[in-house]
Amino acid sequence: MILYGVPGIGKTSFASAIPGVVFLTDATERGIDTLKESQNVPASIPVLPPASQWSDVLGMLDSLRSDPHEFKCLAIDALGGFERLCHEEVCRRDYGGDWGERGFCSYQRGYETSLADWRLFINALDAIRDERKMSIVILGHAKISPFKNPNGPDFDRWNVDIHHKTWALTHKWADMVLFANYEVAFNKGEQEAKKAKAKGGKARILYTEHEAAFDAKNRHSLPAEIEMGSSGSEAWSNFVSAMKAGQQKGTN
Repeated sequence: MILYGVPGIGKTSFASAIPGVVFLTDATERGIDTLKESQNVPASIPVLPPASQWSDVLGMLDSLRSDPHEFKCLAIDALGGFERLCHEEVCRRDYGGDWGERGFCSYQRGYETSLADWRLFINALDAIRDERKMSIVILGHAKISPFKNPNGPDFDRWNVDIHHKTWALTHKWADMVLFANYEVAFNKGEQEAKKAKAKGGKARILYTEHEAAFDAKNRHSLPAEIEMGSSGSEAWSNFVSAMKAGQQKGTN
């Protein structure tokens, strides 16, 4: 699963409610630590040492695959930070640390070169899933980016905050991509106005199907929207109920 969303929507608290979860974070991500310090999640949730370089990431994934443990789920927080570590390794190794027009960013070739290393990351996650029967939850930050529409006017939409080449590979790999956002309603008749007045914006929703405004998908017959409630545990419970309903629907 890839779960991405706007800041403060509850991605990390959602993952922390998964039974048997262990967190793998990059050195700049403090979401789970902050939640522990504020007592919004249990302090006992295991967190691996923060990864500060790409070799740390691959090494810890290999340990999760081969070493004894009882974890049931790996939560990776956050996707953009791990992409940055991958790019830093490729820039150092293949471009002599040059990020400029003669190095990593020359004709965007560094992003293409990095895909081989990113596949190592994806393959390591597959090995953990297949050999240790662990589920994988990757958390990501959302950004608004322009979309070139081949069928009409261009428009803005929500995407995961990583390079589009990295995202294309990761999106294809994932069984589901969920987008978390606040539900926003408009006063009746104002949708057509140039600047409609929004209201609400407090209810948290998991969106599971692709729409023009955001990227999402699932292969489990989930409803288009799942309410996240007021806590991570409630969001996880609602998601599990939706998964069970989807499985039941698939057997009928």
